[in-house]
Formats: sequence, structure tokens, C-alpha cells
Amino acid sequence: MSKYIAPSMLACDFANLQSEIELVNNSEADWFHIDVMDGVFVPNISFGMPVIKAMKQHTKKTMDVHLMIVNPDKYIEDFKNVGADILTVHYEACTHLHRTVQAIKATGMKAGVSLNPHTPIAVLEDIINDIDLVLIMSVNPGFGGQSFIENTYKKVEQLKALIEFCDAKTLIEVDGGVTSENIEQLSKAGVDAFVAGSFVFKSKNPTKTISELKKLAEF
Repeated sequence: MSKYIAPSMLACDFANLQSEIELVNNSEADWFHIDVMDGVFVPNISFGMPVIKAMKQHTKKTMDVHLMIVNPDKYIEDFKNVGADILTVHYEACTHLHRTVQAIKATGMKAGVSLNPHTPIAVLEDIINDIDLVLIMSVNPGFGGQSFIENTYKKVEQLKALIEFCDAKTLIEVDGGVTSENIEQLSKAGVDAFVAGSFVFKSKNPTKTISELKKLAEF
């Protein structure tokens, strides 16, 4: 199975956003990962609709949008309209998760569900066959550049077992602290998509770093 590298645009140089988008377009990356934060669900604020709409005019790859917001249901249509291809909501932010997932899929987007580090995999047992992607947070959401939480490997293995047991087609994505040091082990544990922010954009040669991550992920 293919492995996907998704540079997190939260870590790019906002003053040169278009050139950073072109960098990703011209690299071996597969997706653009875009974090949307509201300052309520997480203690930070990031990209809004106008910025994502502007980005879409230049992106040539999948727009992987991760909502770290309360009441995500209110904005599903809006994110479809500005160009999201995958829309991921947090389990912890959705009172009626099944309904939210169905609403996302009804727009034609792929539906993802994210779990915070303290949330167990078991909460997805009744919905795993309905979702296209599970995003496991390997840091506490809200800020880039945090250290990787080691328990993530165990969670990935548990999730992979659940997916196989239910004969689901769900992809596993990991976000937070992904580097060349841990991507191979994550891939072997069952991760399909890797979000890397600071490790890519703070490196001396982001294009080369993306290529190296891709190679390691496909071991």
C-alpha cells in the first residue's frame, strides 16, 4: 500500500505562503495538511476560510484539512466550498459523530476522525467502517514543534487491529513529532499517512527532507 507524506502548512513561512505551496507541489509530498484552530477547542488560532480558499488556487495535491474546532458541523459545507478534499473532525468535539461523518461524506469529501493522545481507540469500534481516515494525535493538539508521545506506536497497532478485525478500508494518519527517526517504525506499526511540519519546513532543504521521509515510510 502507498504511503502518504503530508507537510503541515502550519509550520511553513506564512510571509511566503505561495512559494511554500509551490515547494510542496514540486516535491514528493502527497497531501497538503492544513490545521484549522479556533482558540476554543485548542489554545491557538490558525487558518480560516479565506486563506484556505486562496491556497486552493495554487495547490496541485490533496487538501487534507484537520478541524480542531468546536461545532464542526456548522462549517462542513464551507470547507467543501473552499477546497477541502479530506475533512477530519475530532471525536472529542462531536456529540453525534456518526451524523457528522455522514454529513461530510454527503458533500463528496472523505471523512476523517481525529483522536487526542488521551482518547482510547475503542471509541471508534462502532464507526470504523464509516470513516475514511483516523488521525492519531502524537502530540497534544494546538501547537507545532512538540515532542512525539511514545504511546502512539501502541495506539497505531490497536487501531490497525481494529481496522483488520472489522475488514475496514480506513487509513491511519499520525500528526505530531514525525521525523526521520520514527517514521519507519510508525510505518511498520501500520501508519499510512504522515503529517510532518517543523521537521520539513525548518530543515535546510525541505524538498530533500520530504523525499527522505517518503523513502523511509515505504521502507
